[in-house]
Amino acid sequence: MYFCSYNKEIQVGHMAENKSLLLKASMTFGFLMGIYWCVKYVFFMLGVSSAFMTAIYWGMTFVVPVIAYRFTRRHKLMTGGKIGFFTAWQFGILLYTFAALLVSLEHYIFYRYLAPPELLSSALSQTIELLKQQSGFSAEQLEAISSLHLSPIQMTIQGIFNNIFYGIVFSLPVAAIVSRKEETLIPPPEINN
Repeated sequence: MYFCSYNKEIQVGHMAENKSLLLKASMTFGFLMGIYWCVKYVFFMLGVSSAFMTAIYWGMTFVVPVIAYRFTRRHKLMTGGKIGFFTAWQFGILLYTFAALLVSLEHYIFYRYLAPPELLSSALSQTIELLKQQSGFSAEQLEAISSLHLSPIQMTIQGIFNNIFYGIVFSLPVAAIVSRKEETLIPPPEINN
């Protein structure tokens, strides 16, 4: 009986250590991902006046799940080469969350100080025109959308939630791929001087 309770204590302590490592690693890699997103967002800001910059922004956006895969796999190797699906998914969600918090500062600065004042209102009016062309929207729905007044802080908070939602969705296939098989870290070769 004592051996069983002792064994459970070891396992609980090990799991707590892994959760601590999970949080630390997701914060570290989330910071790196956030820096990448900040650089990527510069191209979004420049894309307001240049289609080429918008293309670079979208190209960098398509690379984000690949970076998330690399970071998740790196975390797997840091924890001994084995990771469960749920832990890998948690890591991905936390990765996107910490990156979203970092890039939200840049979002706020852009919408508050750098964006042309008519950017949000023109984007909203273009959306309304697009919705008018589509069937299935009533006049009341279109009027409710047109009465929206988006502020920089609302856009920033929306950006945080959007990025976390993308993290929840895009981390599912990444977690499935990373948690498939156990890997071992190959030690680097010894260098003799």
